[in-house]
Amino acid sequence: MALLKVKFDQKKRVKLAQGLWLMNWLSVLAGVVIFSLGLFLKIELRKRSEVMNNSESHFVPNSLIGVGVLSCVFNSLAGKICYDALDPAKYAKWKPWLKSYLAVCVLFNIVLLLVALCCFLLRGSLESTLAHGLKNGMKYYRDTDTPGRCFMKKTIDMLQIEFKCCGNNGFRDWFEIQWISNRYLDFSSKEVKDRIKSNVDGRYLVDGVPFSCCNPSSPRPCIQYQLTNNSAHYSYDHQTEELNLWVHGCRAALLGYYSSLMNSMGAFTLLVWLFEVTITVGLRYLHTALEGVSNPEDPECESEGWLLEKSVPETWKAFLESLKKLGKSNQVDAQGADAGQAPEAG
Repeated sequence: MALLKVKFDQKKRVKLAQGLWLMNWLSVLAGVVIFSLGLFLKIELRKRSEVMNNSESHFVPNSLIGVGVLSCVFNSLAGKICYDALDPAKYAKWKPWLKSYLAVCVLFNIVLLLVALCCFLLRGSLESTLAHGLKNGMKYYRDTDTPGRCFMKKTIDMLQIEFKCCGNNGFRDWFEIQWISNRYLDFSSKEVKDRIKSNVDGRYLVDGVPFSCCNPSSPRPCIQYQLTNNSAHYSYDHQTEELNLWVHGCRAALLGYYSSLMNSMGAFTLLVWLFEVTITVGLRYLHTALEGVSNPEDPECESEGWLLEKSVPETWKAFLESLKKLGKSNQVDAQGADAGQAPEAG
């Protein structure tokens, strides 16, 4: 027995075709928007590719760009089919391909849903990518004379100023690396020699941060050196007083920024997916309603449209049987090919 059977007369079939035509062109516009969102996210990620450890983070924008293009192609084609459905002569050329086209539409809807879910679920991968990328970027901050790394200082400084952050997890991350180039150290100074000797790796570590960590909203002039030395500054206690630096780490700031972008894009893609599912269901009803016209010469006659020709369990069973038959036919073909090669070998 057919699932969700609906009766259609000529007037209802025309209205359904016209409505689906309009919905398909709206979906084309939605596909353009998804493509644009994916492109925007890709550009935003490329802007800060120096502080990202790998290219895995580009999976989401690439997927959005791909489904955006596919949405434009499929919905343009579906709009043409719906337009030609009003003319029996034009519709006849689409008739043999409609079942295959509907199957492709179902697969596209599954892919679209997976892309929407990826926008919400890839936060963990992005977090680890940012953590390693920022750590390496901070390590190369001082290499202003090294080819290929001379831009890293500017990148980190602009990042900290734009996102109002400091370090990877916080400003204390700068205490653990040498962020001042040896070129600007006076090795004849006793203080510099003592600091380098006191470190196992021979690095010049200070309890200070780059200027880009300073918060311009603070009423006090920025304290960026000797942050943990209370006696070095008047009326200062680093443990109780609120420092005039950005408190949040850049990993959390960037993760929040990209997560909000991806969540918004995922929500929009999910809405488009619901719209696409509605269009696919409508196309199925239009297809079955036109197939059910008993007398093609009488367009006014009634017909029945349905979602599935059989119930859900029966449809699933028939699908599994078709897969088994396909597998058996492939085995027979392979055996026939082997049998044909045997006489040649003899």
